[in-house]
Amino acid sequence: MTPDYWDEACRHLAKRDRVMKKLIPQFGEARLQARGDAFTTLARSIVGQQISVKSAQSIWAKFVALLPGPSTRVQPAALLACAPEALRAVGLPLRKVDYLRDLAQHFEDGQVHVRQWTQMDDEAIIDELVAIRGIGRWTAEMFLIFHLMRPNVLPLDDVGLIKGISDQYFSGEPVSRAEARELGEAWAPYRSVATWYIWRSLDPLPVEY
Repeated sequence: MTPDYWDEACRHLAKRDRVMKKLIPQFGEARLQARGDAFTTLARSIVGQQISVKSAQSIWAKFVALLPGPSTRVQPAALLACAPEALRAVGLPLRKVDYLRDLAQHFEDGQVHVRQWTQMDDEAIIDELVAIRGIGRWTAEMFLIFHLMRPNVLPLDDVGLIKGISDQYFSGEPVSRAEARELGEAWAPYRSVATWYIWRSLDPLPVEY
């Protein structure tokens, strides 16, 4: 699934931002892709916290190989049935093992309101998700971008976004959150799309969860 607003967003960004005008054509027809499964998306986000795209993909591949079923969809019950020691063996730190198991328990117990998310605004969804152990604002924002495909998310806690802004707009000089937020205002209402292209400028591997 690809967002229906993507082409319009690219035209909008290219008109308003000189860096985006140069960056967007470099990646041709590449688009944000959603996997369509809420639990898998959140689990991938936890696995990918504060590590590179390449490292996250490597660990994820080993992780799903432990579980029954297709690699594109992880079932909460299957994760809970997997021994913590086995999860640790694929490269997951104990903290992330605990987070993944807690996430799975929330889904198994019906403590998340998956069917209501499409009607909720961004901040309301973030509030619900950060109540789950191990899911902070960054992970909730990744969910908004990659699962719900919300178009205007600016994840200021993302180290890749801050580094990419530094490289692309400030000649590598350190950038504050306030400066990044101000820059992001020019990207509205398509800040998610601009963020995706900033990520791609750092790592040619498509960013996905």
